[in-house]
Amino acid sequence: MPNYPLYTIASAPEGSKSALEQLQRAFGVLPNIAAAIANSPKLINSLVAVFQQVHSRGLTEPENQIVLLTDAVANSCPYAVAFHTALALQAGISSKETDAIREGRTPSDQRFAALSTLARTLIEKRGHLSEQEFDSFIAAGFTKEQVLEVIAIVAASTITNYAGTIANPPLEDSFKQYAWRE
Repeated sequence: MPNYPLYTIASAPEGSKSALEQLQRAFGVLPNIAAAIANSPKLINSLVAVFQQVHSRGLTEPENQIVLLTDAVANSCPYAVAFHTALALQAGISSKETDAIREGRTPSDQRFAALSTLARTLIEKRGHLSEQEFDSFIAAGFTKEQVLEVIAIVAASTITNYAGTIANPPLEDSFKQYAWRE
């Protein structure tokens, strides 16, 4: 794989700096994945635009993290799996639930299970949900609008998962304990 430099805010291309500043404010640090994505101002700015929508009103942060972790596993992105495991645990999700997703199983919590199943199905079937799959998500207490919200989360995670797989940035020390292999 190609070697992508990890930019700081100061060293990043001019068109990437504002996006990196926003991500650093959001996470308290500049994640290495963002530092690598900054090689493309177009991609980092696209990520930040979708990121802002994903983390605005709608699904809760724990629910967002269930989708993001599921996507990282479904897309086989070790960096994103470690990153979203840490964020899921910070958001109050139990290690029992994160371990289930990391192992390709469904979480035991009914809402988390519905979110994880929908996210995985959207990725595996490239958006082609059956009526039964759609209805199962709704039956778990979600709305048809939230199906579309999950698509936005999948879009955001696709950016980081694909870029993370290609750029392969190193894990920060704080995420190494959550390192993942398929």
